[in-house]
Amino acid sequence: MTVSAIQGRGARSVLAAVGLSLMASASLADDFDPTSDDAVAALVEQLGEQGVPRDWAEAAMRQADFSQDVLDAMEGAAERRLRWDEYREIFLQRDRILQGAAFIDAHQDAFDRAEAEYGVPPEVIAAIIGVETKYGQFTGRHRVLDSLSTLAFHHPSRHRFFHGELAAFLEIAYEEGVEPGSLYGSYAGAMGYPQFIPTSYRAYAVDFDGDDIRDLWTNPVDAIGSVGNYFAEHRWRAGEAILSEASGPDSLPDGIEFNATRPPYAGLDELAAAGVEPERDADAPQQVIPLAFDFLRDDDSQEVGYHYRLGHHNFYVITRYNHSHLYAMAVTELAERIAEAYEEGAWAQHDS
Repeated sequence: MTVSAIQGRGARSVLAAVGLSLMASASLADDFDPTSDDAVAALVEQLGEQGVPRDWAEAAMRQADFSQDVLDAMEGAAERRLRWDEYREIFLQRDRILQGAAFIDAHQDAFDRAEAEYGVPPEVIAAIIGVETKYGQFTGRHRVLDSLSTLAFHHPSRHRFFHGELAAFLEIAYEEGVEPGSLYGSYAGAMGYPQFIPTSYRAYAVDFDGDDIRDLWTNPVDAIGSVGNYFAEHRWRAGEAILSEASGPDSLPDGIEFNATRPPYAGLDELAAAGVEPERDADAPQQVIPLAFDFLRDDDSQEVGYHYRLGHHNFYVITRYNHSHLYAMAVTELAERIAEAYEEGAWAQHDS
């Protein structure tokens, strides 16, 4: 076979592959076109009942692109289980701490107003935004419209959930006068400084700077107020501690459920009988969340040890933001370090 024949055959193969790809793309594009898919048309009708004009909703859905990357990310979303020392290392770096203190200083008025109105300390709000997006630096690389359309119409098990998120997202974009195809977020559709999913955005976002727009994508002031409002709506208790330090045995005692992300459920007497007690001078309520954070011992044994703590009501409130005791502990420790750095003024000399 001549070189030209091989090249010609290769070209025909490439053209055939391109043709199949275009057919697949067209099919997926049709999947989001209300004129060719009854499910998408039903979404447009639903939005119309919520006050979103049909023409606007149809045009928005025609902009949506199917994303296989989003489905792949969802498939592999469950991370391997991290020990506390591994998880902590991700979020408790010095630059994140100092940038958090600088973030409070840059928006001091907004933080003060949020604390006065919602009862949530500046360092806790800053820690949430610091863990979620490093103060707005990393808010996601996926178009939210593509992510939510793909998941709403192609995810095999959670399509109903994401259908609701897509509808909420389109309502938000229309109400706030934002081009839906211009907004970026996580592969699961979380958005802006605080990474609110659309239904949380609708429920808890506030216009905290008084410009008649709830903008969590580019406006840190709205984000600060919205995180404060989220915690207040989930019954944050102003002035109360988040947790108490505790001591306990080298290995986890039997009969105690640790790290459950629900309201305080274990009594101090029950825990004391198992060897888990507040440390001296720790002011723990009678009902707590028993917490045991695993870490690799700093020796050659490769054995795992445990740090014990007792979560209070406000620790539970943090888990309403993310249902993970590791997440809530990272936020708590980051908040403590941010508050210390702010008081010391070390952040002022830090080049963030």
